Amino acid sequence: MTRSELFAQIQKKKSFLCVGLDTDIKKIPQHLLDTEDPIFEFNKQIIDATLPYTVAYKPNLAFYESLGSKGLIALEKTMDYIADEVFTIADAKRGDIGNTSDMYARAFFENMNFDSVTVAPYMGNDSVSPFLQYVGKWVILLAATSNKGSKDFQELKLETGEMLFEKVIETSLEWGNADNLMYVVGATRPESLVNVRKIVPDSFLLIPGVGAQGGSLAEVCKAGMNDQCGLLVNSSRGIIYASQGEDFAEKAAIEAQKLQMQMAEFL
Repeated sequence: MTRSELFAQIQKKKSFLCVGLDTDIKKIPQHLLDTEDPIFEFNKQIIDATLPYTVAYKPNLAFYESLGSKGLIALEKTMDYIADEVFTIADAKRGDIGNTSDMYARAFFENMNFDSVTVAPYMGNDSVSPFLQYVGKWVILLAATSNKGSKDFQELKLETGEMLFEKVIETSLEWGNADNLMYVVGATRPESLVNVRKIVPDSFLLIPGVGAQGGSLAEVCKAGMNDQCGLLVNSSRGIIYASQGEDFAEKAAIEAQKLQMQMAEFL
């Protein structure tokens, strides 16, 4: 999916919502456990319920890999089910030497047909460049994450005065551009979002942390939105686990619509 195609979907739906499919077999409604494929059945109903309000889905690979082959089969079925016009993100956080990254890129872009994959950039160019060889596909680099340990390395001050995560983003512009590189910036770090936007004014940013993690949509939009929106704001638990009863899909739709309506105002 190209940047213009993604922006067209944002305009059409008046939304820049990404729904995270962090599907945990221990958290899905009990009545689904009697179905042939509980993970896929949960995802299917969530997708059906939230599709009018979202432009992207982000399966977190750990939740599927934890179930072995059954989980990966459920993931493949989920990917086959998601409509072509919806942007898909493999939240895999891969990053390894070139030959291994080649295999990761083949897995996510050729076999599973994701539009994008999250990549850890700290092994440098040769760990990222294999993913950038695919036309119409995206690398989403981990830039300024909101986890507690992010300060251990990302905010180290360099001799230039800039922080390490800022240098990583600047360096990445030698590898790709706003048409194939996005960046992860946590919603709970609006001050970092301002700095990131100065370095990459035209790039899309994937923003986790709105909702259950306490991030402010208003602050994110103020600091990060550009003239083509430039944001994909992810919500996972706040939507998909809005209810653990038989009405889980209906409640997920309500929560997704709430966010979409707020996003429409900012757009």
